Amino acid sequence: MTQSLGEPLDHESVLVDDKARVVQCEDQELRTINDEEGINVYHENEAPPQFDLKAVRRLRLKIDLWTVPMIFLISGLSFLDRANIGNARLAGLEKDLGMSGNDFNILLTIFWVVYIIVEVPALVACKYFGPGWFLPCMTVGLGLMCFLQAWAQNMAHMCALRVLLAVFEAPVLAGCAYYYSRWYTRAELTFRLGLSSTAGPIMGATSGLAASAILTLDRFGSLTRWRMIFAIEGMITLIIAAFVMFLFTDRPETARWLTAEEKRIVAARIKAERVATTEVLDGIDKPKLLRGLINPAVIAVDLSEQSVVQQQLWSVPPYAVGLITNVGGSYLSWRLDRRLIIMVMLLPLVILGYGIFLGTLNAQARYGATVIIAFAIIPFQILCQSQVAANVVSDTARSSALALNIIIGNVGGLVSTWAFAASDGPYYIRGSGLNMASACSSLLLAIGLIFWMKWDNKRRAAKDPEAELSGLSMRQVHDLDWAHPGFRWKP
Repeated sequence: MTQSLGEPLDHESVLVDDKARVVQCEDQELRTINDEEGINVYHENEAPPQFDLKAVRRLRLKIDLWTVPMIFLISGLSFLDRANIGNARLAGLEKDLGMSGNDFNILLTIFWVVYIIVEVPALVACKYFGPGWFLPCMTVGLGLMCFLQAWAQNMAHMCALRVLLAVFEAPVLAGCAYYYSRWYTRAELTFRLGLSSTAGPIMGATSGLAASAILTLDRFGSLTRWRMIFAIEGMITLIIAAFVMFLFTDRPETARWLTAEEKRIVAARIKAERVATTEVLDGIDKPKLLRGLINPAVIAVDLSEQSVVQQQLWSVPPYAVGLITNVGGSYLSWRLDRRLIIMVMLLPLVILGYGIFLGTLNAQARYGATVIIAFAIIPFQILCQSQVAANVVSDTARSSALALNIIIGNVGGLVSTWAFAASDGPYYIRGSGLNMASACSSLLLAIGLIFWMKWDNKRRAAKDPEAELSGLSMRQVHDLDWAHPGFRWKP
């Protein structure tokens, strides 16, 4: 059966590869595979979908203006409401709540454990209800939990609120990536995800500046010190989330700002690129191990002689530098359609930075190392997302691979809460050594993957596709996934 370009996408539409590679069937018709309908037929005299490049550019810009700012706000607010506990710690949270020893690490651990458990079910809920309403509602919940933390009276109260914060945050960033897959082709996703992920560094820098400004106030209502941070930033999240809720468009078919022809083009482009409307992309919200380094808690150890406001301000530059490389790395990856080589170029800087941490206690040198590491590691969020997405064929397999990536990333966040325990100071050999070893391992793996992918692609190119597929049914051909002779790895 055939489908016109204007028809909606099938729920799990999958083609054999990026170019809608076709296989010769028994009836000598050229066909592509559709996961639910069986097959879509394209006769030999049929041309693939053609698009006017100028019209596509105008449409893409229009979509960018309506979707990227909304996702940026949701991603940034999610980061802000999670990370501001570091700023609150500098402002006396532990003392006021009667915390001691490893209590703060336990507080962080509870958040990540719940986050890991809830994330996959929450993504299913996002897919079921639709991201257009689900993501803004989760952001409202984040703002409310952040606001309520201002009234916590002991560690038990704070733990309960952090559990609820994790529940609301778990689907947000992965859901944002899923939302983008409804609008953009695979080649376009990397740069858009990169633009949105800059919300993390920007909000990280803004959080330090905002906390510094807030702490210059004597009080906010009846609240003082760290309580003002949670209350004010929570209120900001609630206001912006309510604004986003009324402007957020769930999917192209319901976009009032798209014409019927533009909706048709969006659907046709996504279908031609084999990206299903329900594709779930990776949800790593940021490089988790980075928390252990540029969290203001570590900066407080290095610069403990300075005031609380000064410590808050010192948390800004690493995020600002990371913002530059995040955008630049995403753009370069998009243009080159390469990810591993960029990782190979950046990882030596990570190793250098942690080497400095292990080798000296000089505050200026260690702060410089912080900036170097932020410069190199922050772009890894998008590079990892794109690398996984570019090398799995079917939606089912891709969702499984990316779900595993999500879990591993969040386990990294859990590990990072204990990697820099106060008892390990001042060198923090365990945390810095673990991060340095991880960077070295990543470098070796990236180099090895580049050579292996090139070798395997040459091996595949030497095979005869017709002979490999001879005697197989369409379903069997589809089930080959990466074993299909037409599949090529993308480094």
